[in-house]
Amino acid sequence: MSGLLTASSIGFYSKQKARVLVVDRNTPEEPGKKTNNGWICGDAASKKSVQFIETNIGLKYDYPELEHPVKGIYVYSPDHKTKVLFEGEGYTLNRRLFPRKQVKDAKGFGVEFKFGATAERLTAQDGYIRGIEGRDKDGNPFKISAKMVVDASGSSSVLRKFNPIDSYIEREIDMDDMEATGRYLLEFDQAVEDETYFTPEYCIIHLDQDIAPAGYAWVFPKGNKKVNIGLGVSKSGLDRRNKRLGLNDNLSTLIDKYVKDNPCMKNGRLSNDPNDVGNTKGNWQVPVRRHNDSMVANGLALVGDAAWLPRPLDAGGIGPSMYASVILGKTVAHALEANDVSQEGLWPYSHEYMLTHGYQMASFEVLRRYLQTVTNEQIDFGMKHFLTAEDINMIRDRKHPRFNAIQMLNPVLLMRVASQMDLAKGLRYTADKSQALVDLNLQYPESPNGFPEWKKKMDTEMDETKKRLIPKGAAA
Repeated sequence: MSGLLTASSIGFYSKQKARVLVVDRNTPEEPGKKTNNGWICGDAASKKSVQFIETNIGLKYDYPELEHPVKGIYVYSPDHKTKVLFEGEGYTLNRRLFPRKQVKDAKGFGVEFKFGATAERLTAQDGYIRGIEGRDKDGNPFKISAKMVVDASGSSSVLRKFNPIDSYIEREIDMDDMEATGRYLLEFDQAVEDETYFTPEYCIIHLDQDIAPAGYAWVFPKGNKKVNIGLGVSKSGLDRRNKRLGLNDNLSTLIDKYVKDNPCMKNGRLSNDPNDVGNTKGNWQVPVRRHNDSMVANGLALVGDAAWLPRPLDAGGIGPSMYASVILGKTVAHALEANDVSQEGLWPYSHEYMLTHGYQMASFEVLRRYLQTVTNEQIDFGMKHFLTAEDINMIRDRKHPRFNAIQMLNPVLLMRVASQMDLAKGLRYTADKSQALVDLNLQYPESPNGFPEWKKKMDTEMDETKKRLIPKGAAA
């Protein structure tokens, strides 16, 4: 998705003067397919993200690629007694149809395509990326020269990992910053009505260390009796959960139990919609850390999962990719026009994305790490007693809550704080650390010259957080 949108954005901002080629390992009938099991994704995108595309490059989306409208995303506590609105209006997409619309849009901007081809390595000369090498559908090698390359090949990108030039781009991700996720697209018969388990009007996220350890579970409506349902876990979190409960579950068994235990759904079956063919079930890996601190090098830029763009808290990657792709396309078009695809010439992409959308991501990473250290009972208590109306509004706007209730001198609140002192201290720590990270990200350097100093500060902050926020049962 991000590669196709970036291509359209380059076409728009260059007024189709730039020659853009999209290399896709899939067939023309299945563009953007992520795995053999389909376009595996949670499918949710905010209305703001979709409008950002229309406002900036004029592309409009509608039904059927925007399959189902929702009023927001509710996050529920483990006991289902407290909910927080995480975001406003949005959509669940049909990920099989969405990239088809994107291909049509890109061709309208003069973008060319090479389907059935896999990019295997970057080529370089004089410290610049100069193209790619790969193989076509028949296994024949090919080589393509280019002024620059955009890597949108996913979280496990071999292009990023084996980047042959010196740069500020981080090549590999810590495996504890990856989550194994999976989902079904199901049709079902309504058994009972319980909006904490399913409603066609809202996406639902469940926080529960037993159901989705160190992760999240979701029920995203695709219609009145159709749903995208699944969950994500970290390997270390699942290992700790299994040890604590004396179980031996894996991702698949967790998902199947989550589906079975949903009281709203009976007779659940894989979607029979022709638009879901080849996309009804599957697993995939999602990065859940802040995005790559530098997303550009000489002749190279990263976008989408290759840049680790998904939000650390809920692994939502569609919205961040929509913002980043549009910004990157504009930056590339201007760099090509100026004949400057150096790291410095492409730097405005990293800078503008950080100040527009990415500045919150490190703070969400801290909150994710903290949530891995608490129990279901602590989550229940904290969501019920420590979240103020101000905090809820901040969460809805995807900002980190301040938990100011913990600082109040009301005797009743003091008793609550005293009864959960470790929880209160942890929440205050995450709030303060998150604000410091937001402030640091808003000082992101305008040129590569200031990056080493900024990066040193970021690494110091994050290293301190990792040492402090260690889940129970994990090796220190």
